[in-house]
Amino acid sequence: MTVAVTAPLECPPAKVIETWVDYNGHMNMAYYNVVFDQALDHAYDRLGIGEAYVRDSGCSHFTLEAHVTYLREVHLGDPLRVTWQLLDCDAKRLHFFEHMYHATEGYLAATSEQISIHVDMTERRATVFPEHLQAKFADVLGRHQQLPRPEQAGHVIGIPRRNKP
Repeated sequence: MTVAVTAPLECPPAKVIETWVDYNGHMNMAYYNVVFDQALDHAYDRLGIGEAYVRDSGCSHFTLEAHVTYLREVHLGDPLRVTWQLLDCDAKRLHFFEHMYHATEGYLAATSEQISIHVDMTERRATVFPEHLQAKFADVLGRHQQLPRPEQAGHVIGIPRRNKP
């Protein structure tokens, strides 16, 4: 059974643990992805496409692309808050955005923009979402499109070039 998806969706809190901290004294870049992925599991459960859906339907979701932006450091013991926002969807894909905040100080620490695809696990090929899920995603998208578009959404990686004098 699924429950309503808020705008944005608040994910369970996380905390920076010792094994996530690197020799620079902050959370290593790899573990930002761990936190975002755990938050995504929660979002998928709320959408009705989590672990139970995978087990019962024989379909799952694969990440096609992900872009993490690191904005401020977090350190050992820091509490984290992650929100999830649906930016777009079609019959096979979800385009979403996650914000990671320091839970007590409130600053934005990192963002993750991703596109996932719905996959038939027997065929290991992309397949359309069932109609009831497409309708649910359309409803969520309608509410989430009322939120401001994240500043980092759609960023292209590269070194900006300045005009030479």
